[in-house]
Amino acid sequence: MIIVVLGPPGSGKGTRARLIGQMCQVPLIVMGDILRDAVSEGSEEGKRAKGYMERGELVPDDLVIGLLEEKLRRLNLKRGFVLDGFPRNLKQAEALDHILRDEGADIDLVLNVVVKDDVIVERLSLRRSCPHCGAIYHLKDKPPLKDEICDECGSRLIQRSDDREDVIRHRIMVYYKETKPVLDRYIKMGKVVEISGELMIDKIPDELKKILHERRLFPVDKLTIK
Repeated sequence: MIIVVLGPPGSGKGTRARLIGQMCQVPLIVMGDILRDAVSEGSEEGKRAKGYMERGELVPDDLVIGLLEEKLRRLNLKRGFVLDGFPRNLKQAEALDHILRDEGADIDLVLNVVVKDDVIVERLSLRRSCPHCGAIYHLKDKPPLKDEICDECGSRLIQRSDDREDVIRHRIMVYYKETKPVLDRYIKMGKVVEISGELMIDKIPDELKKILHERRLFPVDKLTIK
């Protein structure tokens, strides 16, 4: 079972991808994590990616595809996986098809998370993180007990450079421009199912189970969350 989860930044696609991975007990591959790991490691690929990410721009295809291919080659693709944040454009979609064909695999479902732009801006611009322990907060929905201070370790919280409102809106614009042709392609292939990115958090698991069952990917009674 191979599932691709698409959606603009801040849509909640990461939450849904993680839940599907837990439910179906398959690996979760997050393209953003792969890129951030490369940046933190200071690799040549990470140094190239850093500037693009800080400006809210898409990282060049050759770099992203190379990093993902390296990750996928280490997996048993026939077991399946959930992919979050890739492909972002047609070139990446074609590269993914090529990688999967080489392994005799194919995409079973593309889950498209839909959410209003203003909701995304509020979600991301009010997000704060701890640079020391990695804890994540939201100044409206999940504020720290003490203003701008991490509850876990007492460090001062920071705002990611790509969580500024101007960068967020640019990221959304770039996403729609680049990814619409990808969605159109997968729609023609009959692989796309849309899901609201504005569901209450406790409603998401049941909605995902319903979709997976309807697509005959897993019987409902076999789906579990660890």
